[in-house]
Amino acid sequence: MYTISCESTVDLNADLLAKRKIPAIAYYYTIDGVDYPDDMRAGNGLAIFYNQLTAGKRATTSLINVERYKEFFRPLLQKGDLLHLAFSSALSNSVVNALSAAEDLKEEFPDRKIYVLDTTCACVGYGMLIDCLADMRDNGKTMDELYRWAYENRTKLHHIFYSTTLTYFRKSGRVSSVAAMVGNILHICPVMNTDKSGKIIPVAKCMSETKAAGKMLAKIEETIQNGSDYDGKLWLGHSDYISSANKFAARLKERFPKADIRIFDIGPVIASHCGPGTVFACYWGEERV
Repeated sequence: MYTISCESTVDLNADLLAKRKIPAIAYYYTIDGVDYPDDMRAGNGLAIFYNQLTAGKRATTSLINVERYKEFFRPLLQKGDLLHLAFSSALSNSVVNALSAAEDLKEEFPDRKIYVLDTTCACVGYGMLIDCLADMRDNGKTMDELYRWAYENRTKLHHIFYSTTLTYFRKSGRVSSVAAMVGNILHICPVMNTDKSGKIIPVAKCMSETKAAGKMLAKIEETIQNGSDYDGKLWLGHSDYISSANKFAARLKERFPKADIRIFDIGPVIASHCGPGTVFACYWGEERV
């Protein structure tokens, strides 16, 4: 017996993960000196979080420490082997603590296998990878087979998104104050994706959301597996921006009628750095560069 586990930055809701039998360890975010867990839509925390951002509050995030990982891993290892899929190391160093916790617990559980994998994935893309692994598990694949497949295919999972504001990227240090100010004045909507390591890289600077959505769609068409015949998962995330996510989903359905298209909320950890007004897409393609 083995368990697949992950972190709350998969940005899937708690009910879906419970149905798929995938436990998740929560990240925390801080507003006005108060720490809040990412409850993965188990309560009304996400609505409160976005209301706080709209009111001008700043949210910060922190790593998951070694002891919290140990507390999370221990009961899972009591049941069997463990494959933990970690949030991209390009965006958080928590995976270093996960690896350290796993190494420590090998002494306590010498008969258990413990794998920790840096997924190089984030947000709904991270969640999509987890869901694909759950499909494989349910089809009888072993934990070793899952680990090898995830290791070999993680960088074929593409992430692309646009954002309607640069304010939160400035607050998190991802763009300069001047660049954010100029971008907001000119209504620039940057389109970004991730490279092979999971690092966020720019694709285009568009002068409107309409142009950003068009550029994002063109990039998906260019890089998705099997072109218009793509029949895999094509998942969307949005940060308090459901109307635009629905519009983009409709365009995707026209281009990729066979795809499994779903829409999810971007949770507070990712949204602390991108803010409201982001639309995110993930899908399978060729190896990221």
